[in-house]
Amino acid sequence: MDVPKIMADKKPGALDPFRRAVLRGLAVLLPPLLTIVIFLWVGNTVVNYLLEPMESGARSFLISHFQGEILEPGQVGSEFVRDGTKETAQRPFVQTEDGRVLPAGIYDFARREIRGPMPDSADEVIKVYVERRFLRRHTVIPIFLCVFLMVLYLLGKFLAAGVGRFFWMQFERVIHRLPLVRNVYSSVKQVTDFMFSEREIEYTRVVAIEYPRKGIWTLAMVTGESLLDIRCAANEPVLSVLVPTSPMPFTGFTVTVKKSETVDLNITIDQAFQFIVSCGVVVPTHQIAQALAERDRATSGVSSLGAPTDA
Repeated sequence: MDVPKIMADKKPGALDPFRRAVLRGLAVLLPPLLTIVIFLWVGNTVVNYLLEPMESGARSFLISHFQGEILEPGQVGSEFVRDGTKETAQRPFVQTEDGRVLPAGIYDFARREIRGPMPDSADEVIKVYVERRFLRRHTVIPIFLCVFLMVLYLLGKFLAAGVGRFFWMQFERVIHRLPLVRNVYSSVKQVTDFMFSEREIEYTRVVAIEYPRKGIWTLAMVTGESLLDIRCAANEPVLSVLVPTSPMPFTGFTVTVKKSETVDLNITIDQAFQFIVSCGVVVPTHQIAQALAERDRATSGVSSLGAPTDA
């Protein structure tokens, strides 16, 4: 027979063990590495587009507020001594290198934080005071999280109301009219709806159906027993199944099939999604073991048929 001969001629190369070891290490390393990369990308996106703009706005507001504390030397009296302090209107002041005057509390705080040469201008001292006292990350991040969660809560409440839903529908209608933006927006919306929306679809089990024609098997998720009229027309029990698309199972289509024409699969919903996302590459372990056992039995049968018999 030709099959055993072909299998015997296929010898492992010298680099096959090295290649298998590299691929095995890559398969172990990629999942945690990609997970870290995705979280870092999300974190950098939040910092660059949300946290830093909020910090910039808060910095501008606080600096403009404390710049009102800057005085000209004539405003604190003629007896003011440079680089010293003097009580004027019950308040100590300090003069900076540019000749302007700051409250001593702001100047002393900035001097303690810098621990080096002080800035020449009062504006720079104010900037250091604002950044070191009000905009430290251990203070900004909790405030940012609270504000962000509050905005999400108010936005969700607004969209749940009739007026908010109306404005959001109008906004999406405008988005769908833009040629390039609507394609990207639709794809992103499908992913976010699948991940964050409260899905009402409950999958009961995984089955295989012959679709789109006989002889071609497709994975499907059972969602219910379909409509009564379809069951009466089929004269037997039917099932409503969702056929997800590969490699992105966030979308699919619903079909109704006869229950007798479905095959129950011994896999979980998560394993079915892994199979679909990987385009059939990731197969459950017990399914692989069973397939290998069947292949070994078939190979043994072919070998026994091709072996010579003694006279």
